[in-house]
Amino acid sequence: MFGDQGQAAVFYNIVRKWFTLTSVACSPLLFVINAPFGRFSLSSDSLFQVDGIKSWIIMELVSPISFLYAFFTSPLSYMFPTNPPLSSPQLILAGIFLVHYTNRALISPLRTPSRSKSHIIVFLSAVCFNVLNGAMMGAYLTSPFARIFLTSPYTFRRPTFYIGLALWAVGFAGNILHDEILLDIRRKAKNKDKGEVSQNGKATSPKPKQEHYGIPQGWLYKYISYPNYFCEWVEWLGFALAAAPLPLATSSLTLASLSSFFTVQSISSLISDPAYLFAPNLAPPYIFLISEVFLMFPRAYKGHQWYKKKFGKDYPKERKIVIPHVL
Repeated sequence: MFGDQGQAAVFYNIVRKWFTLTSVACSPLLFVINAPFGRFSLSSDSLFQVDGIKSWIIMELVSPISFLYAFFTSPLSYMFPTNPPLSSPQLILAGIFLVHYTNRALISPLRTPSRSKSHIIVFLSAVCFNVLNGAMMGAYLTSPFARIFLTSPYTFRRPTFYIGLALWAVGFAGNILHDEILLDIRRKAKNKDKGEVSQNGKATSPKPKQEHYGIPQGWLYKYISYPNYFCEWVEWLGFALAAAPLPLATSSLTLASLSSFFTVQSISSLISDPAYLFAPNLAPPYIFLISEVFLMFPRAYKGHQWYKKKFGKDYPKERKIVIPHVL
């Protein structure tokens, strides 16, 4: 995947830079267009539509596969004559990454009663995102930098490691809990449809298949429309805290530079500068978190507006979009 090991660091930094910039740049566009899957899925008879459940499984599985390849080949450790053994923190973090994707790529979709068809462009975009993100995360966790930061004695004395793992666990549990509420809505709708198929023992004409959407209730749904998104952000914030130092000082992204970030000169410099100069302290776990927030928030905003339009006065006015009491 990384080609010649001598070019691994160059490729790693290129991916790090453009993965981040592309995610940030795509965010405004997603406020304008509806990504064609889920509740915004196009007509089911489109030639470019693919099965919702099967495509989800495939596109999510590529992330752990890509992660494992990079994790075991350790492309950034080519400068070591022999790679030192992986530390317990490295293995723990690799394990929880795989736990997340085992649920996301297999357990959750296989338990889903039905899922709207997805446009092929969504599938291909997700595959590209997951291949690069999985490889970047696997390469980082076995990099010399991570090996030093995640040395067992030091790491186990660091409070942020335990805080991070706790946040990850809370976010992961919350993600499953709120997804289960959505799944239950679909299960009830599917059982209701089965009950209407037969009248007086005779089958009726089948209705066109259409996903059922209701107003989810319970837990964080009392406060926000997308608690599953919020919980996933908490999950990956925890992972980042445990896996990497806070990126407080970076050459390309600092608080002082934000005011002039969108000038023509700064954007041109950001694009043209060598990839290794781009935010050198910004590790992949934080890049993943940033990318998720920038790419998922527009969809949460659009989905929140869709809920209010579809259910009108029945939809709770006090609900925020994705952060309780805030946003």
